[in-house]
Amino acid sequence: MRLIVVWLSSFILVCAENIDENPKRYLLYDCNPGEGFNLRRDVYIRMSNLVKALRDDGKKDQNWVLVLPPWGRIRYHWDEEEMEESKIAWKSFFNVESLSYHVPVMEYEDYVEEIGEPKVDEIWYLQRFKEGWKDGKFEEKIHERECNDPAVYESDNEGKIRGWFWGYFETYATKFKCVSSQGTSKVLIRPLNGGNTTARSVFLDRGETVMHEMFGGKNYWDSRRSMVFAKHLRQEAAEIRKKYLDSDDERDNTYRPDDWRTPKIEPGTAKGGPYIAAHLRRKDFLYARKEKVPSIENTAKKLKELMKKYEVSKVFVASDGTKEEMSELKELVPEVVMYEGTKEREKRLKKGGVAIVDQIICSYARYFIGTSESTFSFRIQEEREIMGFDRDTTFNRLCGDEEGDDCQQPSRWKIAWESDREIWER
Repeated sequence: MRLIVVWLSSFILVCAENIDENPKRYLLYDCNPGEGFNLRRDVYIRMSNLVKALRDDGKKDQNWVLVLPPWGRIRYHWDEEEMEESKIAWKSFFNVESLSYHVPVMEYEDYVEEIGEPKVDEIWYLQRFKEGWKDGKFEEKIHERECNDPAVYESDNEGKIRGWFWGYFETYATKFKCVSSQGTSKVLIRPLNGGNTTARSVFLDRGETVMHEMFGGKNYWDSRRSMVFAKHLRQEAAEIRKKYLDSDDERDNTYRPDDWRTPKIEPGTAKGGPYIAAHLRRKDFLYARKEKVPSIENTAKKLKELMKKYEVSKVFVASDGTKEEMSELKELVPEVVMYEGTKEREKRLKKGGVAIVDQIICSYARYFIGTSESTFSFRIQEEREIMGFDRDTTFNRLCGDEEGDDCQQPSRWKIAWESDREIWER
């Protein structure tokens, strides 16, 4: 609050003016349109921890809020046609309140309502350094410079900068610049916190350019744990588990609360439902990583072995395989259960929601086996680590036909419940 003294001819008027001493600043972002749903979830972790670092930068006036980019334009994974899978709010897939326990977040439409118009002050188009690493040495740096490629934004007759903006074509920006960035999110802290801009809102395009400051550290896992799925998707998965897989949380000892700020969960705490789960990535992996993708016949053989080993009579399969491939698998393994993306389900939950239900059901299995280098499998493994499954039943992947049964298994990323400083102080 600030006192304002007004001198009048006969008396002095003293009044109080409310001044927001800590005004909000907004960070918006987007990804390369070719990036899939599960990679974008990883970019969210990078951006949320950038906001956390901006807020913890020691300056009282840096009240940054992360604006959640509406989901959409994921053409390969969602087979989008005519925008029906665009402009999707985060609440359709995630518990937004849970996200806010890590850093302040808001939906894009709430941002527009709060600032009063559909605009952003500045676009920072992130790009690589054209010259690459100097002398072959990696260093963290950032520099505003000419664009490496033709700009994907243009000015209209009024000088407003137009572009994609998640399908909201009325949205515009007032300033645009290309920024070469190399390194982790920390290279952006000084420029954003007053070094290069005092803009109230900054939009970082190509957010995937920014690397994790500490992949696998406490902030990474805090952000990841905050990504609790929306309640209606968890309920959908629970109904499928109960109806087709004889699985429920009480008997399976599986616990994923809305408030992720719970005491540490030890590995081996969760038992899982009486079924094994597998993620079979097909499509582009059949030629991009063909040596790591097993045939349907060998997949069936492996699933039967695992069912026998874990003494279960059901196997849940999540896959982007063709109908013919899945029919072949079911003929070889009649016990296979799948959650099919029917038109009714896709209309009700969106294609992203259908994929999430697949992931949830896989996460709650007695044993999970995934596909090498698939972010879909990575996210399932993280969910299981969060819920406290034994790591031997979590970090597994199918071997390609030429690899044999002894192929290299996934790295085991363990939750960091405490920071190095907290451990040291304790």
